[in-house]
Amino acid sequence: MTYNDIVEQVKSKGSFLCIGLDTEYNKLPKHLMSEDDPIFTFNRMIIDATYDLVIAYKPNMAFYESLGADGWKSLEKTLRHIRSRDKNIYIIADAKRGDIGNTASQYARAFFETLDFDAVTVTPYMGEDSVSPFLSYKNKWVILLVLTSNKGASDFQMLETTSNQKIFEEVLFRSRQWGSNENMMYVVGATKSEMLSNIREIIPEHFLLVPGIGAQGGNLEEVVRYGFNENCGLIVNSSRNIIFASSGKDFAEKARHQALELKKEMSQTMSERHFI
Repeated sequence: MTYNDIVEQVKSKGSFLCIGLDTEYNKLPKHLMSEDDPIFTFNRMIIDATYDLVIAYKPNMAFYESLGADGWKSLEKTLRHIRSRDKNIYIIADAKRGDIGNTASQYARAFFETLDFDAVTVTPYMGEDSVSPFLSYKNKWVILLVLTSNKGASDFQMLETTSNQKIFEEVLFRSRQWGSNENMMYVVGATKSEMLSNIREIIPEHFLLVPGIGAQGGNLEEVVRYGFNENCGLIVNSSRNIIFASSGKDFAEKARHQALELKKEMSQTMSERHFI
């Protein structure tokens, strides 16, 4: 998927919403436990209820890998189902991989060839050679972790370097030489929205994947105010607030309601900016 493909999806759907498929087995509605594959059944119903409202889905690999081979099968079926509903939806592997070159190339093969994801989240700690194998795939994307919402983010990301830059800023400056806005995005947590203005000065054209709306306390209005660019430049993710909006038989209906409210807010803000 190209940069322009993503922009067109945003415009045509009036949305920059991504739903995180953080499908935790122990939180599934009890009535699904009699299904042959409760994880996939849950995902399928969430997808069927929301695919017209979103531009992306983001399965978090931990919730599938923790179930072994069965989880992998559920993931494969989920990916096929997304493609069957809308072949233009952007699918992100929330995997946070990061290892030396020959290992990274195998991770890239797993996500881009075996599973056919459009993008994978990657950690930058080991440097360029741990990221470049992912960038060798045409129309596939690296989404580099830069500034996250978790409590421990300040342990390293906010430390100042000898050049008076914070480490997350150093990551931005250096990594923008590795790829381009055509194959690299950045993760910026929604609870760090006050930093988005500075980030936009460094990477004005790149898309940002912004998790943390909803359960983690992120505010969509602030994210848009500081992070929106001339091509939107935002993919805003919500996971638990949507997929676990209900634990009953109406879980898919409630998920759609939550997603629709966010989508309406996104459409309004894009209309106000004359983007759609």
